[in-house]
Order: sequence, then structure tokens, then C-alpha cells
Amino acid sequence: MPQTIDLISVIVTTYNRPPALLACLRSLKDQLDRNFEILVADDGSDQATRRLIEQEIKTSPIPIRHIWHEDKGFRAGTIRNKAAAAAAGGYLLFMDGDCIAFPDFIARHRLLAETGYFVPGNRLLLNAGGTEQVLSSGGIALHRQSIGFFMRLWLQGKLNRLLPLIYLPLHRWRYFNPHRWQNAMTCNLALWQADFLAVNGFDELFEGWGYEDSDLVIRLIHSGCKRKEGRFAAPVLHLWHPYNDRSQHDENYRRLLERVADPRIVVAQRGVSQYIAESAPDV
Repeated sequence: MPQTIDLISVIVTTYNRPPALLACLRSLKDQLDRNFEILVADDGSDQATRRLIEQEIKTSPIPIRHIWHEDKGFRAGTIRNKAAAAAAGGYLLFMDGDCIAFPDFIARHRLLAETGYFVPGNRLLLNAGGTEQVLSSGGIALHRQSIGFFMRLWLQGKLNRLLPLIYLPLHRWRYFNPHRWQNAMTCNLALWQADFLAVNGFDELFEGWGYEDSDLVIRLIHSGCKRKEGRFAAPVLHLWHPYNDRSQHDENYRRLLERVADPRIVVAQRGVSQYIAESAPDV
């Protein structure tokens, strides 16, 4: 049965993309459910992003914290670990800083939360032209638009699909694939903080772009945590972005397949525990 959650910690990953981050944060500030905090997990952005976050902190009705580390290449897993170590909530909701949340996003994830389960949501993808159009317009609030607006984007070839916008209240089918790790991504992924800590969070052995989120999900499944589908309930609109450097793809994929094949691998070798230890008070 669903379990009551108090505070949700929304961890938003970003890197040097202030216009997209602004759209993301504004969509979060417009949520119907207000009992959450925002931790911006900043993978080494420059001062433009810092200034934006400082301004948003001043005006936001939702608490925002900026978790930053030096730019040493793609280290999304590391900065997410640091943000999770600082989180005050008992439930973690990961999303990307170029994703737009619809007004009931937090409320729907709260309803889906259940002990022993992680919940991956899905996404709609806006193409490069559509992304440039909305970001350069100076303020189209995508999260407030009607289904007709998104239908026009889809007919223009700027949006990849409409189905994620459909809400299906039936719940039994959400449990049909408890051990499926594919297509569970940290652009829209929720789980209990206790389950995240039990597997030691993201494994920072996954350096550069690729599969650190899949590895987390695989180890969650190995630990006994099951998948509960968030599709057709809590989608995000994902803005287009250029490809990241994928030079570590093959090595990360090799390591991922090892994790899939060995159910004994549960705890990250280099994970979130190091940051919790760093933040613990002296006794």
C-alpha cells in the first residue's frame, strides 16, 4: 500500500544551461503539491548558472539549495550523490535541469510512492527547433499549456509523442515488470532515500556519460527493490540538448553488463556514503 511521505527532495541536475534550468525551476515553483525542496545538483557550471540560482532562491516559495562542484568533465553521478547526501526529505525525486514538470508532477509521484518500490516516470521529447522556439520566446510557460498546444507541436514535428500526457488511473498493470531496469532514467526517477542509501547511491566508477542511472536501478533490483511504473501518470517534457561526450560509453556499458549478470552486486563501490560521512557532525 502507498506510504505517507512528508518532505520530497527533488534533485535537479544541471550543467551550463541557464535558460533551460530557469524553465525547469519555474515549473517546479508552480506545483500543486508544495511540500518539497529543490536541490540543484550542478556539475560544475559557471557564474551565469550561479547567478540564476541565487536569484531564484530569493523569489521562490519552495526552498532551493545549490550543490556545486568543480568542472572535471561529466560527473553527473557524483553531483547527484552529493545532493542526495544533503537532502532533508525521505523520498528522492531525480530530474534533469532541462526537463519541465507539469503542475501535478510532485502530487502524482507522491501518490505513486510505495514502500519497496522505485518509480520511473516517462518523458516527451521536444526537438531542437521546438526547444529553441520556446526558450528564445522569453517566457512560454510550457508546464501551463493545454493539450491543444502540445498537439500542435506534435503535428509540426517538434514533439516526438503525445501518449505520455494521458493519465491512466488503473494501478494493477504498474506492477507487471518488477525486475525491468531498461528505460528507467534519472530525468524522471523517484525512490525512497533509505533504498538509495542501502545500495550506496550512484557508483562513481561510471565516469563520463553513460549508464550510471541504469546501474543504480539494477542494483536496486538486486537489493529486492521493485519497479512500479510511473508512465501515464507523471511525465516530464524534456528539452532537446546536444549529445554529451560519449568516449566512455563502451567501458561503462561493459561494466553495466557485469552488474546485470551478477545479482550479488548491490552496493556501489564508490558511492554516496563518502559524502554523508563528510557532512556528519563531529562528536
